[in-house]
Amino acid sequence: MPGPVQTDYSVAHKSINPANPNKQVDLFVREWNGTRPGHDPEPVLMLHGRSVPVLAGYDLVLPSVPGDDAIRYSWAQQLAKEHYDVYMMDVQGNGKSPRLTMDDPCNANPSQRDDVLGPLAAACGTPPYPHEFGTSQSEWSELATVVRFVRSRCMNKPIHFIGWSAAGPLMGPYALLHPTEVRSLFFLAPVFAPLGRWSEKPMDPFGLPKGVTDLPVSPPQAMFGFPMHVNSRTGFETAWDRETGSPLQREPGIEDTVWAAMMDSDPVGAKWGPLLPDGTHEGVHRFRNSFWWGWNNQTATYNGVLGNQVPIAIVHGELDRTANTPPALPVPAVLRFSVPALYKAVPGPDKLMFQLAGAGHSMVWERPAKILHQITKQWLAHRKVWGLTSGSYYRDLDGELTELE
Repeated sequence: MPGPVQTDYSVAHKSINPANPNKQVDLFVREWNGTRPGHDPEPVLMLHGRSVPVLAGYDLVLPSVPGDDAIRYSWAQQLAKEHYDVYMMDVQGNGKSPRLTMDDPCNANPSQRDDVLGPLAAACGTPPYPHEFGTSQSEWSELATVVRFVRSRCMNKPIHFIGWSAAGPLMGPYALLHPTEVRSLFFLAPVFAPLGRWSEKPMDPFGLPKGVTDLPVSPPQAMFGFPMHVNSRTGFETAWDRETGSPLQREPGIEDTVWAAMMDSDPVGAKWGPLLPDGTHEGVHRFRNSFWWGWNNQTATYNGVLGNQVPIAIVHGELDRTANTPPALPVPAVLRFSVPALYKAVPGPDKLMFQLAGAGHSMVWERPAKILHQITKQWLAHRKVWGLTSGSYYRDLDGELTELE
């Protein structure tokens, strides 16, 4: 029997992004279709987080590794092999979708650009576009366009949503507003701030957050007065190292593969950064700076959708300091994240959560990814994992489960 089939699409979208309102753009979508002949499609939609392009996050392929082992970190292809019709999307400002103002290095975060961009930032002053890149409103709209595209190809069936990290503030509110379109939610390390921003009309996708009367948002300048974050390879690896508890957590050389995959999704950023001995550039990781709202303790309970109409499963790593803000870290309440707080906020009983030992925020590229794939397959097929349909559990390195409060 032939294996899953890959197809890449450019999905037409009328943008409501503050940087290009009312402009027609093409959103990048990749499909791995594993539907068996004679069977109806079972659609899955995967969305990236704040920074990592969707292909690097969900479709990582190991070079020079033979056979099926080359895709052991490709979450998308692992699910397609189970006969799902898997779609992945990049929102504007990430991966292969339009990046608008981001090709000007002076539009980078001023606190990052000198260290990361070097000579490219030498003549930069205030960013030429001194505003955030996108908003919840614009990114919900992009997600809606791709949902319509996927459903049009899959008999208008509801979709299994899979999101990592900052996909939470996009997929979570979308499921609350459109529960008949979402068959289930599966989150890896979802960003959730219990006291985060919420709208005057909490679940009106065209409402504005409290205190905001105009878009795009600019103040405070240090937070919203620029459209693009930039990171060096050293910065990327240092952040990953902070969440690494053992040399066994990830295999040697995986950093090279991940960085190459991120640069492959960004030909412009790949030509920035320091020169290497072979005459090529090391590259710079570029990603959007957006203004989000509508995903917090008040909104997560909306109409009792989560855990009832839309069942939800959550996985996060024990070493994750990104989706679980350390208590001693001095950050505003709107940026203080907690995965267990999301589980607690879900009002319905159909909710399941696992904390995995020996894993961090970048679990997709770590050895526990194998466990993550197992959990996902069981959840999508049966709405239960290891016989469990609800509850919160810690899974140790030996596979033993302990129920958490």
